[in-house]
Amino acid sequence: MLKDNPSRALDRTELALLQLLQADGRLTNAELAQRTNVSPATCHRRTQRLFDEGYITGVRAMVDPHKVGLGALVMVGIVLDRSTPESFAAFEAAITKEASILDCDLVAGDFDYLLRIRVSDIADFNRFHTQKLISLPGVRQARTFFVIKEVKANAPMDF
Repeated sequence: MLKDNPSRALDRTELALLQLLQADGRLTNAELAQRTNVSPATCHRRTQRLFDEGYITGVRAMVDPHKVGLGALVMVGIVLDRSTPESFAAFEAAITKEASILDCDLVAGDFDYLLRIRVSDIADFNRFHTQKLISLPGVRQARTFFVIKEVKANAPMDF
């Protein structure tokens, strides 16, 4: 049983489908059926149920950021000037409009939020920082960390 949905335990086939699709979202239904030892009709029905119940939230291609001119990855810790539901909501609403920001997580510790940002280079980040980041609602402090090397990214979950 997965932690988020205690109402229904996933069986071995459904867990295998999740792991296979995490590793390669382009697998056909026939390939999935063969690898899980079920009929194509059963495989399709089970995969559709995983989508319908929210276990699979989407399928997309992994794009090499260097090939599209976004080779710099920057992590930014944000501290807001106030810790109120209203200030969090205003910041979060503004963040969702910024395409350069890949991830935004509310965190415990030294920062309120941790951002992952993709830009072309340091100069591009400087422009983004000056024109957008520090003018977001409630931002008191932004601490920047340039990623030197991505050691592990977008790894599939193990369950």
